Amino acid sequence: MAKHSPTLPQLSGQMFVTDGGIETHLIFNKGFDLPHLTVFQLNDSALGRQAMRDYYQPYIEIARKAGQGFLFDTNTWRANPDWGALVGYDAEMLRAVNIKAIALCRETAQDFHAAGVPTVVSGAIGPRRDAWQYDGAMSLEEAMAYHEGQIAAFAEAGADLVTAYTLTNTPEAIGIARLAEAAGLPVVLSFTLETDGRLPGGKALGEAIGEVEAATDGYPAYYMINCVHPIHFAGTIRKAGDWIDRIGGLRVNASMKSHAELDESETLDIGDSQDLAQRYQRLLPLLPNIRVIGGCCGTDHRHIGAICHHCLPGTPHGSAAIGSAGHHVHEAAI
Repeated sequence: MAKHSPTLPQLSGQMFVTDGGIETHLIFNKGFDLPHLTVFQLNDSALGRQAMRDYYQPYIEIARKAGQGFLFDTNTWRANPDWGALVGYDAEMLRAVNIKAIALCRETAQDFHAAGVPTVVSGAIGPRRDAWQYDGAMSLEEAMAYHEGQIAAFAEAGADLVTAYTLTNTPEAIGIARLAEAAGLPVVLSFTLETDGRLPGGKALGEAIGEVEAATDGYPAYYMINCVHPIHFAGTIRKAGDWIDRIGGLRVNASMKSHAELDESETLDIGDSQDLAQRYQRLLPLLPNIRVIGGCCGTDHRHIGAICHHCLPGTPHGSAAIGSAGHHVHEAAI
């Protein structure tokens, strides 16, 4: 019997839109100097906090037109000890900036509520080491010691849940899940995939989910896929087993390039937002429990707007083919 919390609105059938690739958008499109993708630094200045509020404004109308809720993921993907140290943040500063991130999302959420858009606030966590290379050295014990402070800060700040993105290995995922359970927070775990549809290191997505489920007694609220273009994991989804029912969200890349190619690129590849949206539309009917849709590297409000236009029932001309209504969609077209 799974132990995960039943209280999240996305577990009761409510669909949520979330944002695009906050790091790439603010750095490449808006010109912010944020070394090592440390967007969390914006929380510590008035100008930075205003930039965050401005960042979210286009999503109010996107979610309202789609007739869906909005899920805030805090800008804290790298607000953890190793990455924080690179920009001069010690443990107490990181605790404070993680708490500020939740408060900033709660404040900004008032604008969404005024427009009739319900919200959920998630504390976002990233991996300890490189998010695009397999971390074969990670152990369960290391993961729990490393991520404890950030999860404790989110619990103190009153986050609705914790979401860990761009995970490459199962020990780190299991450690984060156990810490979230101990803190009384629902948790979502999102794995990144390579161009072959497998985790960095070669593990199959279904195998990784199975390992986490067994080690946590099914505690995660659901799983996600992020930081990969649909062309790289469509085949994995088409051939999925029962584990597909545990996929509750997607945050896809704009670019069709591999992680290695993106890592070497000095410019931002924003891809084709309409093509991405159409691929999203063809993919969603294969994911019966999808409840969160958004973007990752290279995407912004333009991509999310296009995705909602094509995929969500509340959007004019949006597809109603989410879940069981979409079984007529031809999978080979993805």
